[in-house]
Amino acid sequence: MPRKKKSETENVEEELLNEEVEEEPRGKELEIKAEAESNSEELEEKKKKLLEKAKKLAEKISEESVSTEELKEKVKVKKRTDMLIPLEEYVKAGIYLGTRVVTPTMKQFVYRRRADGLAIFNTDIIDEKLKEGIEYLSKFSPEEIILVCKREAGWRTAKMFSKLTGIRVFTKKYPAGLLTNTALSDFFENELTVVADSWLDKNAVRDTLNVHKNNFSQGADKIIIGNNKSPKSLGLIFYLLARGYCKARGIETEIPDLDWWTSEEEESKEFKGKTEKVNAEFGV
Repeated sequence: MPRKKKSETENVEEELLNEEVEEEPRGKELEIKAEAESNSEELEEKKKKLLEKAKKLAEKISEESVSTEELKEKVKVKKRTDMLIPLEEYVKAGIYLGTRVVTPTMKQFVYRRRADGLAIFNTDIIDEKLKEGIEYLSKFSPEEIILVCKREAGWRTAKMFSKLTGIRVFTKKYPAGLLTNTALSDFFENELTVVADSWLDKNAVRDTLNVHKNNFSQGADKIIIGNNKSPKSLGLIFYLLARGYCKARGIETEIPDLDWWTSEEEESKEFKGKTEKVNAEFGV
């Protein structure tokens, strides 16, 4: 059968309907696009504000901040002001000089090595260890401590340390068994033994370990880093220990100034006197 032609009215209605159907998705697209543009504008605005804040913060930091080198210098100055004595005095006394042989336990305290192989101790650590030593020493009364210094370089200053603090000192020779052999007439008990050299003063260390073996399993409770072969260095160590101990224990005494402790004049005079005596005996 032949198809019936649509009327003009029907054609117009159909076209309008198609246009409405097409306009509906276009409208949604426009809404989505408008919303996206709106969100984009908001994001741009937020981004702009954040950039402005970041810029202001960067300017503030640049005004207040210091360079790495300046910061290091400030830390050094702070450390030096907190030291027991000025850094220059440590250097003058040669307390920072070690030996060519560095044991594994001492490696942590070595700053570097000189061209001749001598180890250089870190002066900051030396200062910290001296502070720790003073604090620990001050926990004991003079009667509970003995100081042993067989090395001749420290005899003069060790005796002065004993005189000022009241701590018993043994120079030249330590009587073995003094702390362990009850049969000895001069036997006595102590709580703390301080030695200038763990090798030369090994008898005192051995006695102490035998008495306090439960407390000294590693050989020593505290160590002070420094040059224990130089008269100046040992004098400086004994000076700082004496000054710190007397202050902490409230001992009122007149302590000679640092120059006396690090001076070798009296030792030179003593040595010269001994030489003259020997020469006279042999008729030279």
